Amino acid sequence: MDYDVIIIGGGASGLACAVTLLKGAECKVCVLEAGERLGRKLAATGNGQGNISNTELGSSHYHGGNVPLAEKIACVDPYEGARFFNCLFAPDDKGRIYPAGKQASALVDSLNFTLKSLGAEIYTASRVTDITRINGGFAVNTANKTFTSRFVALCAGGKAQKHFGTDGSAYALVRKFGHAVTPLYPSLVQLKTDVTHIKTLKGIRAECNATAVVGGKRVKTVRGDVIFTEYGVSGNAVFTLSAYLTDKPDSVVSLEFLPDFSAEDIEKDVNAKINAGYPVAELLSGTLHNQIGRAVVRRAQSPEAKEIVRVLKNFTLEVKGTLGFDYAQVTKGGIDMRGVTDGLESKFAPGLYFAGEILDIDGDCGGYNLHWAFTGGKRAALSILEKL
Repeated sequence: MDYDVIIIGGGASGLACAVTLLKGAECKVCVLEAGERLGRKLAATGNGQGNISNTELGSSHYHGGNVPLAEKIACVDPYEGARFFNCLFAPDDKGRIYPAGKQASALVDSLNFTLKSLGAEIYTASRVTDITRINGGFAVNTANKTFTSRFVALCAGGKAQKHFGTDGSAYALVRKFGHAVTPLYPSLVQLKTDVTHIKTLKGIRAECNATAVVGGKRVKTVRGDVIFTEYGVSGNAVFTLSAYLTDKPDSVVSLEFLPDFSAEDIEKDVNAKINAGYPVAELLSGTLHNQIGRAVVRRAQSPEAKEIVRVLKNFTLEVKGTLGFDYAQVTKGGIDMRGVTDGLESKFAPGLYFAGEILDIDGDCGGYNLHWAFTGGKRAALSILEKL
């Protein structure tokens, strides 16, 4: 065999797997990356600032086919992924963990340095076209070369953001071994909505409580920014809610403006303006962004304070879809977790392992997906080390 382990994919999970292996034993490790350089998606995370985890870990932040297993792997130590890097980390006021330098590209540089110092062999511009079983291991084919190894870790990402090389083609590599792939949806993505009541709000940002409503049931509420667009809504709050909505029909986003004020206080403010002779369209002037206030009043179709406040506290937008995988941060769905052991090894092809976004686990916005990638890559490596 050419190598002990071939890792397919030079993203967060693949790099974490490689570092863990090389620090854990004397072994030959090869990383095959389809793109021109390692860690491109990692370098862009957190708007380029490197949000790698979150202090508020818990199973409620993960979705997919085997959340209890994801909880065992990822919901133990929020700084587990941070230990792959030679720098300081700290959380912000929302629990999002960043490097102190707030530069994601520096994290990639750190991993590259570590891998080279540990002796990893790295091949970029090497898209894998096939994986086959051979006696005692695997043959991994690229367009120009065939590599062999005892173990393979498939860490090739999902279908989101194909400009980073994750176009969904990696799923086909393992279907022949018997692995199923659950339906794929874009997640942490902008939402297309009914725009009837927000046509005048393009480009306006509002901090509010945003709630995902599915089949009339409220399933998730988050406080954060919502940005109004020509197609619907964007912003951090929307990205978080999308994880609960993109695969669900009959879904709605409900926005609560002025979440720090009670309905009673806002109603008093509106009545004061009514008594002062304000035009109906300006009954929320100074209390809410003028354009949003006018949109609320128009939708209320009533000069009565109670009805205006009711709409303000439950401004609903029917979800029509998303901007798709090219704009999504992660993929919902993936390799069915029922075909994977607790050590992230294939039940159908022993010696084949998985980690990261390619599996049917996705997380909320706020560092959860990168944390899953790092901890999953580490778990797969530890499982391999037990057999080396």
